[in-house]
Amino acid sequence: MTHHGDMLPDQQHRYPGLPELSPRQLHDRREGLFLLFAGIFLGTLAMLNILGISRFIKLAEIDFNGNGTPTVFAVAVGVLPYPMTFLCTDFISELYGRKRANLVVWIGLVLNIWVMFILWIGGVLPGMEQLTSDGEIAVDAAERLPVFFEIRSLAFGAVTASMIAYLIAQLVDVHVFHYWKKLTRGRHLWLRNNGSTLVSQLVDTVAVILITFWLGALPIADKAPTSEVVTTLAVFIATGYAFKLAVALLDTIPFYYGAHRLSRYLRLPPPGHEGSAQS
Repeated sequence: MTHHGDMLPDQQHRYPGLPELSPRQLHDRREGLFLLFAGIFLGTLAMLNILGISRFIKLAEIDFNGNGTPTVFAVAVGVLPYPMTFLCTDFISELYGRKRANLVVWIGLVLNIWVMFILWIGGVLPGMEQLTSDGEIAVDAAERLPVFFEIRSLAFGAVTASMIAYLIAQLVDVHVFHYWKKLTRGRHLWLRNNGSTLVSQLVDTVAVILITFWLGALPIADKAPTSEVVTTLAVFIATGYAFKLAVALLDTIPFYYGAHRLSRYLRLPPPGHEGSAQS
């Protein structure tokens, strides 16, 4: 099995002082770490799609006009773990190469479809809920459906939007990461980490907000004036991207430190080494 940055014949020449590992030990380390990053990526993806837009976290309120009606800056709870997926694909891109990073992205798309299938089948199979005279699920005193159907309704809109935005954004992330890596000849780790994440998350934020709005899943009144709708969408996009931007800048430190430490652990060429610039 070929890995990004395969071992030089002399491990000691690359990392003097570290014990030499057998091919079996190298394989176990590399595959084990790959499974860890892929597992975090896919688990986070499943979690954020279920949580989706079930709740919005209020970050700030600012009264720009001084009229007592502040603009609320909020992000969907599903956005909170999302930056972790980009950090995982950046690590996989750096340590294992473009093909493996793209593979994880496509498996993530399959996972999204699987989540939607479970939500769909869970709703069409007969359950224990009380039904109305025409066979519909009865609402409670607060005019709400049972919890599963509330989650199902919100998740359908969120997952559909995120599937499209996710696929575009993650593939952009991998492409831009390797574009910067090739352009800088493997140097400037911080540039490809931040450059790829910031571009891809802008694409993702704009796409997911507009698609979710088009599906009618955002908390915007149906008869709201066009100007109010545009302003609200702009605030959602700006808030979501600002949050992701802040997290992306913060994750430069763990990515930079982790890439160097994990390269040693896996006996791969150090970041910036000629042999590490493969794709």
